[in-house]
Amino acid sequence: MRSNRQNLPGLVTVEHEFDLPLDHARPDGESITVFAREVTTPANQGKELPWMVFLQGGPGFAAPRPFDGSGWVGRVIEEYRLLLLDQRGTGRSTPVTHETLQRFETPEQQAAYLAHFRSESIVADAELIRRELVGEKAKWSLLGQSYGGFCSLRYLSAAPEGLEAVLITGGLPSLDAPIDEIYRRTYAKMAEKNAAYYARYPRDVERAREVLAYLGANDVQLPNGDRLTPRRFRTIGGQHGMSDGYERLHYLLEDAFVDGPNGRQLGYAFLKGVEASTSYDTNPIYALLHEPIYMQAAAANWSAERVRAEFPAYDAEDGPVLFTAEMIYPWMFEDWSALAPLAGAAELLARKADWTPLYDADRLARNEVPVAAAVYHDDAYVPVDLSLDTARRVPNIRAWITNEYEHNGLRADGAQIVGRLLDLVRGNR
Repeated sequence: MRSNRQNLPGLVTVEHEFDLPLDHARPDGESITVFAREVTTPANQGKELPWMVFLQGGPGFAAPRPFDGSGWVGRVIEEYRLLLLDQRGTGRSTPVTHETLQRFETPEQQAAYLAHFRSESIVADAELIRRELVGEKAKWSLLGQSYGGFCSLRYLSAAPEGLEAVLITGGLPSLDAPIDEIYRRTYAKMAEKNAAYYARYPRDVERAREVLAYLGANDVQLPNGDRLTPRRFRTIGGQHGMSDGYERLHYLLEDAFVDGPNGRQLGYAFLKGVEASTSYDTNPIYALLHEPIYMQAAAANWSAERVRAEFPAYDAEDGPVLFTAEMIYPWMFEDWSALAPLAGAAELLARKADWTPLYDADRLARNEVPVAAAVYHDDAYVPVDLSLDTARRVPNIRAWITNEYEHNGLRADGAQIVGRLLDLVRGNR
């Protein structure tokens, strides 16, 4: 372990780097670096505080970089020593990018490497870090947001002896639902979100159709050189699951067109916004492993692409344009220049059928670790009925079901949400 102390306004941070096995089944094989940032307040510096580890949503995103003690970070460090973990492959943890993956000569080598970047490996990393940083017999708590909740349930399944308590926000996964069933629910939910969006902004029905027609008739390039195809435009609904998502999309569409030298055309600001909202340039793990994060001893086989055929409204040539959100499609590895070199590996990962089972239902049925989970009733990404099924099957989970928040509740009102979950996990509510 290598450590370095830094002070920020109102915060004391310590940067930690750990050398860990790429493959935990082969501890003497290739190693990677995993980075974590310890955060506390100047007043709590030196005190014996309990630890809480933050597991970021994703997959493929680094932990947040704190600027001050506001929001949920501030609420946690009132009484905990917070550890912001860059999950393997993200941030400063031996990053996975389209550049770093080019060191492998074949798609088979890339896919074999990437297979070690799911939640089972993230949890194994965390357990080694706990023993080294906190102590073999010491326990810590988790705060898992979205995919971080998936990782938390894996932790409860694989190494509950290391856990004091678990808080989950918008990320209580199904234990065993087939991936096609998950996508049937998310396609249906996104159709509802699209309807609500157009009910709020009815003029955007025509605006979106106008953009789609223009893209069908013209060769349009994004600022990074990628072609903006009609099918790529239909994927800009990622913000529909956030509390401010409708507004973000509306403001993007309302300024889509400008008057150019050859007449009306899509403006640079619009194209830049579309590029930013659909890019995986810096986090290809999201595209490569998004479907495999659900898989247990089976192949995903491009589930989102297959299930989409059951929802023809998403490809209708008239009526409101239905935007998708987190769905990943094989053609993205053609249309996205940063993903194109990874198309072979993506195909191999989609066909891989010997994934490690993620959740031990029998062990989880004996769970003794207190868990509090914020389950967002209108969540666009994690189906509420599947979350509640898990809450019923795993003892000591207290589910707080609310429609006050969307999937970004932790970012929107984190201090309140963390406070409520702490009360729940301690039996104060």
